Amino acid sequence: MSTNRAVEVYRHHLPPGAVCACGAKSMISAVLGTCVAVCLHDRRLKIGGMNHFLYPKSGFFGSPSNEYGDVAINQLIGKLRRMGSRMEDLEAQIVGGATISGVRQEATGGKNVKIARKILKKNGIPVISEDVGGFKGRRLIFHAGTNETLVMKTHRIRRGDYFPYRERLEN
Repeated sequence: MSTNRAVEVYRHHLPPGAVCACGAKSMISAVLGTCVAVCLHDRRLKIGGMNHFLYPKSGFFGSPSNEYGDVAINQLIGKLRRMGSRMEDLEAQIVGGATISGVRQEATGGKNVKIARKILKKNGIPVISEDVGGFKGRRLIFHAGTNETLVMKTHRIRRGDYFPYRERLEN
């Protein structure tokens, strides 16, 4: 006898400056322009996490926070380590870093990608895929347990794009 059971999935949407590490049943999303998201996955534990940062390096525009890549990436690594991950089991994906016309700091996207690559290399974490640069924003969905990503490119990022799941789930 077969039963039709719904699979419970936990959804998290990351605004800029957020870091999330979670279990295998989690999907994490973000909307990116010049921002970058680093997705980390633990091959052994089947857990993962993602950050969403605006600027490359702390001290660039203000005091250190998760809005800066150097802080956000190290925060994400630390969260996964506290969940039991070993450095040798982690792999990364980098998404975002577009050049958006009209944005005050047009070169920020490229700098964000560069700092992500630098910190991951320094920590010995291989980058297994990237979808970076260009002139389009991105909507990203990352499955923490399987390390699968879905990237949707868009010509224009609208206000409603930033919390697509929350609005749909509440209705």
